[in-house]
This record gives sequence, structure tokens and C-alpha cells, in this order.
Amino acid sequence: QVQLVESGGGLVQAGGSLRLSCAASGTIFSFNAMGWYRQAPGKQRELVARITRGGSTNYPDSVKDRFTISRDNAKNTVYLQMNSLKAEDTAVYYCFAVVNGLSAPDYWGQGTQVTVSS
Repeated sequence: QVQLVESGGGLVQAGGSLRLSCAASGTIFSFNAMGWYRQAPGKQRELVARITRGGSTNYPDSVKDRFTISRDNAKNTVYLQMNSLKAEDTAVYYCFAVVNGLSAPDYWGQGTQVTVSS
């Protein structure tokens, strides 16, 4: 069983930055992928960032060039650096881990709220 604990959410003004952290109870080096989804009220869940075991990353166009995912294998932690935040980035952000398969998340964090005021 893998536990994921997010932190770093909060309230920030538009144009500001936040860094989210996701600490895993397992050895993330062995995970096939980790990443972040977000879900705003009344909207579908959206993939925000993903990093594979090999270090490849991908982002949707909505956050590309503003968000950066990274990981620290020694700390078993994945980070999401969010810059130039916009009001539409407001959502609950969920960390996930792909352990058994290649794409579908096997584990989720509890979520952390990010609110961007305009």
C-alpha cells in the first residue's frame, strides 16, 4: 500500500507562484509514473502534469510553460512548481502514482486546495 500526502496549496494572487509537494510512503524510483490531476467545481478532472520513471514529462497546453513537475528520489517526493498562476488554475490538486500498470493511477493523495484570486 502506497500513501501519498500533498502539501503546499493555499491562496495566491493571480501572477503568483506556488509549489506543491507529494510525499510518498514507497520508493518512487520504482513507480512507473507520478503526477498531478486537478478538479475545479463543476468541471471534469484534468491531468496537469506527469513524470515517468525515466524522467519524461508531459503537460496539457493549459499549463505548459507555466508548470513544472520534478521529483526527488532520495526524498520520495514529487513537486509541482506553478508559476504565473491564473484564476482558472483554482482547483483541488491531487497527486497520483502509477505503480502496477503503465497509465492508470493506482494510488491517490487526499488533495490540496489551490485558490488563485484575480
